[in-house]
Amino acid sequence: MKPLLSSYVTLTKPTIMLLVIFTGATALLVEGSLIHEPVKFFLVLLGLYLTGGCANALNQYFERDIDARMDRTKKRRPLPMGDLSARHALIFSVSIGVTGVVIFAAVFNWLTAMLSLGTILFYSLFYTLYLKPNTSQNIVIGGAAGAMAPVGAWAAATGTMAVAPWIMFLIVFFWTPPHFWALALFCKDDYIKAKLPMMPVVKGDDSTLNQMFLYSIVLVAVSLGLIAFGGGALYAVVATALGAMFLKKCWDAKKNKTEKQIRGLFGFSIVYLFALFFTMIIDRFVSNVL
Repeated sequence: MKPLLSSYVTLTKPTIMLLVIFTGATALLVEGSLIHEPVKFFLVLLGLYLTGGCANALNQYFERDIDARMDRTKKRRPLPMGDLSARHALIFSVSIGVTGVVIFAAVFNWLTAMLSLGTILFYSLFYTLYLKPNTSQNIVIGGAAGAMAPVGAWAAATGTMAVAPWIMFLIVFFWTPPHFWALALFCKDDYIKAKLPMMPVVKGDDSTLNQMFLYSIVLVAVSLGLIAFGGGALYAVVATALGAMFLKKCWDAKKNKTEKQIRGLFGFSIVYLFALFFTMIIDRFVSNVL
């Protein structure tokens, strides 16, 4: 059995939360007003982790029986492994979610608090309990929850909305289907056992790969749209190069359908997103210096 603290951290899906925190931090650095207020900067990221971690923990609470049937999760997640009781997982999930929402409401503004609460409810209830077991488009619609960090962080810093964080949202939103479906293609047997209507199970590999390529085209187009709302020359060059590489890997996977290329696409999709958002940060500071 894992140490208790490690089990609770695992319940929040820390690898996914790394993406959430990084994209949220990128929005804060691009916006810029909290750069010289490290305590508030940290509290935004803490609030994002607590609310996002709450949504992920509730997802695992509701899916504990499904996770116990899937090879990918039954020996990695604390509930099917018996490291935590369902009751303790639920108490922990609600507690960190309430704490995160309170931080946003008390320290920042009610706009951010309501956005974070909406994200928790959307992912843990609507996506987990309704979308995931009922439609092959589950990850497309549900991906909106995982893409909200830049919008929430920007709203916390400014109390308002802006175009730039919504473009960041769209980048993560359109990135999610090709990224997740690449994983689903080589975990298809798990989803069949769990009776979940994931795209490769319902529509087959060819249709899934075709849709992945189409979403990738939209993703690259959206990423270049940031150039019109603050992205500088460095971002334009890197986003174009990364986008071309992403499309090439999607096309090769679609054309050849080999497991090696699909796994390669999955791995590169992670590199692509982190590199793109890191470039936004560097581009912002380069623009300020110039």
